[in-house]
Amino acid sequence: MSPLPTIDSTARTIDEVVERLTTIIDWSRESHSRLGYFAALYRKVTVSVGDGIDNDDFEDGARMERLDVTFANRYLQALIDQERGVAPTRVWSFTFESAEAYWPIVLQHLMLGMNAHINLDLGIAAAETMRGESLEELHADFDKINEILVSLVGGVQQELADVWLTLRLFNVLLGSVDDALIGFSMEGARDEAWRTAATFWGAPESEWPPMIRRQDDKMLSLARLIRQPGIVLGAVTRIVRLGEVRDIARVIDILA
Repeated sequence: MSPLPTIDSTARTIDEVVERLTTIIDWSRESHSRLGYFAALYRKVTVSVGDGIDNDDFEDGARMERLDVTFANRYLQALIDQERGVAPTRVWSFTFESAEAYWPIVLQHLMLGMNAHINLDLGIAAAETMRGESLEELHADFDKINEILVSLVGGVQQELADVWLTLRLFNVLLGSVDDALIGFSMEGARDEAWRTAATFWGAPESEWPPMIRRQDDKMLSLARLIRQPGIVLGAVTRIVRLGEVRDIARVIDILA
């Protein structure tokens, strides 16, 4: 596999974030790397946020762009660190390493990325964005970002189910595979991220490193459950996996 191209983790605008995500997606497609799964979904989210800012859907568009960029830079830095052999947070390291594993299905890869990025990074990014301001002023726009993500994840589920019969069958039987997997829900992730934001916003920055480690450990435990959800659901995901398209580049194209 060719090395990841050089990426600057200090994006300053949403357009720059999209540009960097596109680089990751293109490299993943050419390298047949499952790292492109989450990057493809994340680019959709970022583009949608940018469109929302342009359409004045948020209470404060400039503030939303600061949040979006701060948020994205945490993911970009984690990926760069992993590629350089510098340990990122443990939950991100586990997520990136899982991209090399055969058995996780596409939705598990996406949930692993969302767990690391929403349950850990989003709250920290929100606290950074609102440093010196009232965090509550961000709450409405914060929820709108999560609404965008929920809508896009729902669309991805349908797109994947349309392609893979096994996933469609289990969605009928179980409601949806991702909802069944250890009860992971976007609503729960949103609430966890807001609690994290409030905790970090209310604490001196000198206390952040140990707080990040504690939250990281908590989300690592959840990531392990997402990847290995138990005997019954593990069997379900294995059957789905056997029915998935093996062409990683094609999956990335579907997600993108």
